[in-house]
Amino acid sequence: MTQKELRKKAMALPLSPGVYIMKNKDKQIIYIGKAKALKNRVSSYFGSHSNHSLKVIRMVENVDDFDYILCDTEFEALLLECSLINQHMPKYNILLKDDKGYNYIKVTKEEFPRIRECFRMDDENAEYIGPFISNFSVKSAVGETLKIFKLPTCNKQFPRDWGKSRPCLNGFMGICSAPCAAKISKADYKQSINDAIAFLKGGSTKSIRDLTAKMQEYSENLEFEKAAKLRDTIKAIKNLEEKQKVVSINVPEEDVFALVNSNKKACFEVVRFRNGRLTDSEHWLIDSVEDIAQAREELIERYYSIRGDVPSRVAVDGDIENEELLLQFLEDKREKKVQIIHPQKGEHLAIVNLCIKNANEHLAQQQGRLGKEVAALEELKNLLALPAPPEYIESYDISHTFGADNVAGMVVFHNGRPMKSAYKRFAIKGFDGQNDVGSMNEVLERRFRHYYEDEEGSTFKILPDLILLDGGQPQVNAVLPVIEKMNLSVPVFGMVKDSKHRTRAIAFGGGEIEINSHRSAFTLVSNIQEEVHRFAITYHRKKHKNSSFSSGLLKIEGIGEKKAKALLKEFKTVSAIKSASVEQLAEVASITKKNAQDIVDYYKNN
Repeated sequence: MTQKELRKKAMALPLSPGVYIMKNKDKQIIYIGKAKALKNRVSSYFGSHSNHSLKVIRMVENVDDFDYILCDTEFEALLLECSLINQHMPKYNILLKDDKGYNYIKVTKEEFPRIRECFRMDDENAEYIGPFISNFSVKSAVGETLKIFKLPTCNKQFPRDWGKSRPCLNGFMGICSAPCAAKISKADYKQSINDAIAFLKGGSTKSIRDLTAKMQEYSENLEFEKAAKLRDTIKAIKNLEEKQKVVSINVPEEDVFALVNSNKKACFEVVRFRNGRLTDSEHWLIDSVEDIAQAREELIERYYSIRGDVPSRVAVDGDIENEELLLQFLEDKREKKVQIIHPQKGEHLAIVNLCIKNANEHLAQQQGRLGKEVAALEELKNLLALPAPPEYIESYDISHTFGADNVAGMVVFHNGRPMKSAYKRFAIKGFDGQNDVGSMNEVLERRFRHYYEDEEGSTFKILPDLILLDGGQPQVNAVLPVIEKMNLSVPVFGMVKDSKHRTRAIAFGGGEIEINSHRSAFTLVSNIQEEVHRFAITYHRKKHKNSSFSSGLLKIEGIGEKKAKALLKEFKTVSAIKSASVEQLAEVASITKKNAQDIVDYYKNN
C-alpha cells in the first residue's frame, strides 16, 4: 500500500483500545504497538514526519500493511502487546534478548585444582557447584573466594609452572599464594582449595565457625604460623560480609532500573536485591531512544515479560509514561501489591545512582570511553535541560593586555575529552581596545561563517551540541543574536568564576545554575574552562611578545610591519637582529642594503 492508502485505512479505525501490527511487503511483522485510541495512534504514523524520530521514519517507510486487534481496555491491550512482541520479536520494537542461562562453579580435578565460573557442565573430570541463575552472583562469589583463600587467577599450569617464576602483582599484594614462585606447599594449596569449596557450599557463617575451630587447634599445638594464616582468612571473610552490607537496602526485595541515553546508544541497567542483599545485575545495550519516559515504560514491561519474579518494590531513575498502567501490569504478574518509587534521598537514591553508574560504565566500554566521561555528559545534559548528552562542546575565551593584542581561543571537547585537532585561534580584527563582549560577538560570527563557507573536511563544518563561553550573561547575550542571525540552533551558556577564578556556576537566561553539587558535570566544566583559558592566554602572550618585538623595529626608518615580521621570522629574537651584520640582515627578503644599515645604526646608537 502507498502511504496515502495506509492513512486512509488508519482513519477508518475506531477510537478504541487495541493492538496494531505493522507488516512489510513480505508480510513480516516489523512493529507491534498498543494504543488507547487506535485511530489516533496509527494515523499519526502516516501523516507528517516532523515529530517522528529517525527510527520511526525508517519503520514507516517499510510498512506495506497493518492489522489490528480491538481490546476492551488499555490494560488488556498492554498484555496482548507484550505477548505478541515476545512471540514475534519485531525488528523495530525495543527488544531485550533473554540470554540468561544456568551458571556453575567449576572445580577441576587436577593435582593443583582450579576454581572457575562456567555455563555448562561439559567436563567429566571436574566437580560442579550449582546451578545458579545469576551470572553476576557466580562471578562475584568466585572472584571473592579466590581472593580470600589466595588462590591463583592466572593461566599458568601447575605443576608444570610450579616455582619457575617470580610472583606477579597479585602475589606481591598478598592476594595470591604465588605457587608459581613455590611460596606455598602442595599440601597447603590443597587445603586452601578444600576450604574454598567448603566456603562456596556452606556459606560464610559455617566457614568462619570451622576455620576458627581449626585456628584454635593450631594455636594450642603452638603452630602459630598456620594459626595466623587462618586468622587472616577469617578476617577476609568478615571484610567481605561488611562490604556486602554497604550495598544493601532495608527492604526484603527490590529491583532498581536505570536508563542512560547517548546520541547513538543507550544502556538499560537493572540491579536486583533479595533479602536486602545485591543478588543480580544485568544490562542491555540498545539503540538510542527518543522518548526516555516511554522507553523506560516499554523496557520494564519487556524485562518482566522475560524474567518474571516481580518484587514488592521497583525503583526507577526517572519518569515513566503511563506509570499507572505499568503498575497494574506488574501487580497483575505478581498477584500482589507493587510499589513504584522515584528515590530523591537516602539509601534508595544511592542505589539508583549505583545503577546509573554501572549503566554509564557499560555504555562507555561499548564506545571506548571512560564511565566518568559518559556520566559527566549525562549529568550536564540533565543540568542544562539539553535534548541529549553534548558529545561535541565548543568553548571560547577572550584574552588581551589592557585592550591591546586582543585574541580569542576556541577549544573543543569531544565525548568529554579535549579534541586538540579542532582548536582554533582568532585575532580580533573589528576594533582596538578592551571589549570582551564585542570580541565574543565577532569571534562567533566568524566561526559560523566558516560553518557555511568552508569545504567538507574542515572541523568548522561540525555543528556543536553545546557552546560554553568564559564569562557571564553579557557574553551569552552577545552571542545569541549571532546564532539567531545564522539560522542555527545551538545552546549557549556562560561559565561564571568566583573571586579565586574557579568555576562557580553556569549563566543562562539572566540567572545562574549552581553546579558545585553536581560533581561529574562540575569537573568537566572546570576542565573546559581551565583549558580554554590556557589556550587563549598562551596565544595572547605569543602575540603580545611578537608585538613588543615588532614595536621596537617599527621605530626604525623604512621598517614597516611586514619587514619587521620578516626579520623576526628569520632571526627569531630581537637580540639576534641586534647582533646581525649588515650583510646578514640584507639577506632577508624585502630588506634592502639601506634598511640593513639603518637597523645596525639604530641599535648601535640606542
